[in-house]
Amino acid sequence: MKNYIYKLTVLAGCSLLAVIAGCKKDLLNTQPLSSISDATFWKTANDATLALNGVYDSGAGYTGYNFWAATSMVNLDLMAGNGSEKESIPDNFTNGTLNSTYGFVGAYYSQAYAQIARCNNFLSNINNVTMDATQKAVMIGEVRTIRAYNYFNLGLYFGDVPLIQKILTVDEANSVTRTPRTDVWSFCENELKAAAAVLPVSVSADRLGHMTSASALAILGRLQLAQKKWADAATTYKTIIDFNYYAIDARYRELFLNAGENSREIIMSMQYIRDTYNHALLQYLTPETWGGWHQYSPFNELVEAYECKDGKTIAESPLFDKNNPYNNRDPRLDFNIMISDRTSFRGQVYSAKPGTTLPDRLNQYPGVWSGYAIYKFLEDDPTVANTNNDGNNFPLIRYAEVLLGYLEAKLEAGNAIDQALLDATINKVRGRAAVAMPPVTTTDPTALRTIIRRERRVEFAFEGIRYFDCLRWGIIGSENNQQFTGMKLTNDPANYKDYPVNANGYYIYKKRNFVVGKNELWPIPQSERDLNKNLTQNPGY
Repeated sequence: MKNYIYKLTVLAGCSLLAVIAGCKKDLLNTQPLSSISDATFWKTANDATLALNGVYDSGAGYTGYNFWAATSMVNLDLMAGNGSEKESIPDNFTNGTLNSTYGFVGAYYSQAYAQIARCNNFLSNINNVTMDATQKAVMIGEVRTIRAYNYFNLGLYFGDVPLIQKILTVDEANSVTRTPRTDVWSFCENELKAAAAVLPVSVSADRLGHMTSASALAILGRLQLAQKKWADAATTYKTIIDFNYYAIDARYRELFLNAGENSREIIMSMQYIRDTYNHALLQYLTPETWGGWHQYSPFNELVEAYECKDGKTIAESPLFDKNNPYNNRDPRLDFNIMISDRTSFRGQVYSAKPGTTLPDRLNQYPGVWSGYAIYKFLEDDPTVANTNNDGNNFPLIRYAEVLLGYLEAKLEAGNAIDQALLDATINKVRGRAAVAMPPVTTTDPTALRTIIRRERRVEFAFEGIRYFDCLRWGIIGSENNQQFTGMKLTNDPANYKDYPVNANGYYIYKKRNFVVGKNELWPIPQSERDLNKNLTQNPGY
């Protein structure tokens, strides 16, 4: 995909209507910027390619919030009890104060529909193009997959949403009604199955980033898990497994850096190019010591989810030392989270020690930081990526998710679980060379369910699927309704007075008050309802 990116100008009459403009340099000089005549475009395969790249464009740089951008996906994970952020964006979604005028809610909604409008425009015009029929079918499959991915997420977070399948006039767009989620997801299921049937299993190196059959099926697997269609999900995931193309990479940290972005573990990713179509995730992630904003702060509750090296939880393992809690832990803890006076980055040790003059000291912005930072995605080589110019791709779906999803679906479908299945799924994920955690051996359904859910949390930390998992498991309220803690400050909490700590000496940080029965759905943005009086609101808003 990186060789194909071509940004198209998109103008919107409202959030559900988009008109493609400026597809060729000569047209920019002769055609109005607000429109382009279908008589002068949609003729050749090159036109179709340009339009397709416009469909893929989900924004670069400091783009707004959508279901593709790196910063957007990180925040979705933080919303699910994994951490907070300097401007409290994850907390504002989950602390009981969320309302229909919150701008970030509007961004997720409107940007999804803007991309859907580009999809609809493409699908409405592609048959006017004279080109190879097989190539055209693949392009159509790619666009249908992208549209279904957006609709799946809109249904997941907003519930009933307008289901738009064609280009609308402004009047039409401002009078649509909401379609039941079940119907939206049924549409997605049909679209993804149709797309998977025509898309290739894999693509050549110069087309990496394009949707494949595995991309469509992996999205379908998520949809089926969300609907508790366990047998269907198992079949879908098994189809990907049987492609015998995707594999668990022996590496872990490198999967999120330039060195691993073309790994066969990556099924679907957001594509970026340094200097051309870059993103600013490193600006947000990087601690202030290295010139970043240190925008994100993981919670200690996520840290505690990582097992000890013997495969037991910190509550069970004899390896766990409460006075040295970060030792003898699952290596993914150190791969994913920066720990004060432990993590080294670019030749320097990260420190959040309070009461110092260090840039990342806990008390520099009281109550804002947890003392932890996100290490995942931080590119070690400054010549490859820096804070405001990062071209590293962002993985949206990895093969590890397919294996864990397959095991979960088999378990919840009531199928017998044996060691062979465990070794073919979860033990491949946690047994990769860079992680080398002990294999799971229990086949007890209750115990295995807990292990699978914990494995998904620690394996995919900050990749954007934790909120999805918590919603479908029905635990999004309990995961947020608690007192969250930060870094370890003392081994003598009874006599420690400098900063508030709990009984185990961890910094008392944020507290959320998720409203169960309301906040499981986000509100329909008020700006949309002001334009369209036919849009109803979700309960409680």
